Amino acid sequence: MTETDVRAAAPPPTRLRRLRRFAGRRLDAVSTGGWLFGLLFAALSLTPSLIPRAYIVQGVLCGCAFAAGYGIGVFLEWLWNFLELRWPNRKVARWVGRLCAALCLVLVVSFLWFWTGWQNSIRVLMGEAPLEATQPVLVALLAVPPALVLIGLGTLIVHGVRLVSRWLARLIPPRVALVGAMMLIGLLTAAIGDGVIVRGVLYAADRFYGDFDRLSGITTPPPIDPLKSGSAGSVIDWDTIGMDARVYVQSGPNAADIAALTGKPAQDPLRVYVGLRSADTPQARAEMALAEMDRIGAFERSVLVLIMPVGTGWVEPAAIDTLEILHGGDVASVAVQYSYLTSWLSLVSEPDVGVETARALFRSVYDRWRDMPETARPRLYLHGLSLGAYSSAASSTLYDILDDPFDGALWVGPPFASATWRSTTANRDADSPIWRPVIGDGSAVRFANRGADLADANNWGPLRIVYLQYPTDPIVFFEPSLLYREPAWLSGERAPSVSPLLNWYPVVTFLQLALDMALAQTTPTGFGHVYAPQDYLDGWIAVTGSEDWSAAELDNLRTRLTRHGDRTHIEGGWFRK
Repeated sequence: MTETDVRAAAPPPTRLRRLRRFAGRRLDAVSTGGWLFGLLFAALSLTPSLIPRAYIVQGVLCGCAFAAGYGIGVFLEWLWNFLELRWPNRKVARWVGRLCAALCLVLVVSFLWFWTGWQNSIRVLMGEAPLEATQPVLVALLAVPPALVLIGLGTLIVHGVRLVSRWLARLIPPRVALVGAMMLIGLLTAAIGDGVIVRGVLYAADRFYGDFDRLSGITTPPPIDPLKSGSAGSVIDWDTIGMDARVYVQSGPNAADIAALTGKPAQDPLRVYVGLRSADTPQARAEMALAEMDRIGAFERSVLVLIMPVGTGWVEPAAIDTLEILHGGDVASVAVQYSYLTSWLSLVSEPDVGVETARALFRSVYDRWRDMPETARPRLYLHGLSLGAYSSAASSTLYDILDDPFDGALWVGPPFASATWRSTTANRDADSPIWRPVIGDGSAVRFANRGADLADANNWGPLRIVYLQYPTDPIVFFEPSLLYREPAWLSGERAPSVSPLLNWYPVVTFLQLALDMALAQTTPTGFGHVYAPQDYLDGWIAVTGSEDWSAAELDNLRTRLTRHGDRTHIEGGWFRK
């Protein structure tokens, strides 16, 4: 009997066998490496990071992690074949791959089950309400759309490489054509991504935030007080400063508020703000700020602080109000806007956007301040939050001020990209952790995770610099090298506020922390990128001193400070009397 007769005599395959063959062919058509790494990355993305994630955010992260893992798996599988490597037994290799993918799928299901508990472990540390146990199902469903979109884009790129490779293969050897096609499509993709998509998104975001800055406070009348920026006597046009600037100019404690809160004599603080539309260049805006300071008598106050706002132009109320309360209103502060974009977006796209403005402001004010008699000039301080800390720290160098230094600086939530912060952290004492470095004898620079870390007021030199940073702040502790290397803040001694379940995984932790940066301001006060007024107060006490206050008075003041200020709460300030 021939082989054909045997096949003809065999019983027809059952429906189950046909379904199994169909599923086998479909599985063979899908990249085993892609599924293996995709499911593995999706599972690992469910582990905790610095910021607790809601189910919607976690679903998007899972989808992105799956797509990243799928792409890596497909590439490794292609590289295996390109190098003409072969498994000894293809059938065994196929089933081993399927088994590994199945185990990864089980891992995803298991991690989805544990995800709620992992997220709640972070929420408990931050005092937030726990998540519901049914949300892992929603996470899995929400992961599908971003994964399909990203894999679809990757597939288009692969098809482009194959198409160009076939064209080039007519002229050059096939493998050389393939490498050339990969380079050409890679350059084209990068050019489109950076030159068209990214720049287009940034341009649209800049236009949106710029229009919002221009229109949001258009109905707000200018201040009546002639000492306020934008008033009738001001050199700054009220229409050129946006909503965030108007919050800074019009809110905050006055002399009566401070006196009622502290029981001490007080005066009205002075605040100067120059908007991005107030003048055409950073130097012109700095000169306008100096002219406004001269007009209102800013150099006649005891304390003068140069503030670099965050990307949108926002000045944190808790930062400046605490300083004004501490010194009885005998404070003049000046801020100059340099961008419309929110800080994290500016940080990843144009981190140096505020440096030129910061240097122009510092040089203009510092030159005037240095020319004043030492006995008649105010104490000069620098301050910045987030991207403002980045710009403020870059506003001067040691060589510029060596002969006559300013008095100090309070830099809060310094971004990971800050060269000054990185250099200072790298020169810490060897036995101090990176999340709270110790610099020499602490006479010039100190790091703090909480205001209580600054309780020791001894051993300060003439220049006092304080870095206030929370260990759970991803703006501070994100690193591009997370893509391939474990960060120093995860090895050795770990900060108490960082989850002990947080581990480093290549690519995955990079994606987690990148998303954490966008969520950094969604945490409760005292975590993430939301700094508490009590910590601002202690930072200013360390930098400027508190000679007129007793320890009991300061403790009482700390207890009366409320939570972090809100953009929408302009009237009444953020402290209770």
